[in-house]
Amino acid sequence: MIYKSIADRLRLRLNSSDYNVGSPLPGEKALAQEFGVARMTIRKAIDLLVGWGLVVRRHGSGTFVARKDVHHETTNLTGLVEVLRQQGKEVQSKVLQFEVMPAPPAIASQLRIQIDERIYFSRRVRYVEGKPLMLEDSFMPVKLFRNLSLAHLEGSKFDYIEKECGITISGNYESLTPVLADRQLANLMNLPEQTPLLRITSLSYSDSGEFLNYSVMFRNTSDYQVDYHLRRIHTDALLAYPPEQHGQ
Repeated sequence: MIYKSIADRLRLRLNSSDYNVGSPLPGEKALAQEFGVARMTIRKAIDLLVGWGLVVRRHGSGTFVARKDVHHETTNLTGLVEVLRQQGKEVQSKVLQFEVMPAPPAIASQLRIQIDERIYFSRRVRYVEGKPLMLEDSFMPVKLFRNLSLAHLEGSKFDYIEKECGITISGNYESLTPVLADRQLANLMNLPEQTPLLRITSLSYSDSGEFLNYSVMFRNTSDYQVDYHLRRIHTDALLAYPPEQHGQ
């Protein structure tokens, strides 16, 4: 649907530094000329933005930005920094802890490595435009990432893994649970206690089947929205292409 595509493009534009809350959108006629579509198509696109709560119409005045969102739609596997930078957001990572340690049994089980095998442990807070978005505890096997450094963790782990290490990230297993911030989390993320957070466990794997990174993340749900686009695989397809089995 053309109007849905236009709405998505306008949403990215609204989230950029070119717009502030309260800024007016160009008129329907100007947008129709820009996108080469009918004004009715633009009107339907703006209707979606209104429905998402991003803009408001004011009779006789026009359409204005109501709020900005930090939005990540999981139609593909994309790193947080990659998504936010595409939206023109300023992303910073503050590394609170970074060390090499022996893998405890629970982490070794997740990464499919030996107990006490050497792993990197890191804890970092991710900020978007100065606001704490997420606390992340991460565990990575040393044998796969010999030169992981503090500088890498202050940037994008996806970039480091794929561009510097030449490892293709093939997929990611995630589990999501709502929680309330205890005193420690509240202090680390500079939030009030009992703030609703989303606890996410994430296990990334390569195209060769190696498990690369296990993370436990606590995300500020008031500033970050995740939409899941899941495709149904029919029985015939499953019979023709059985899923890979991963030992627990």
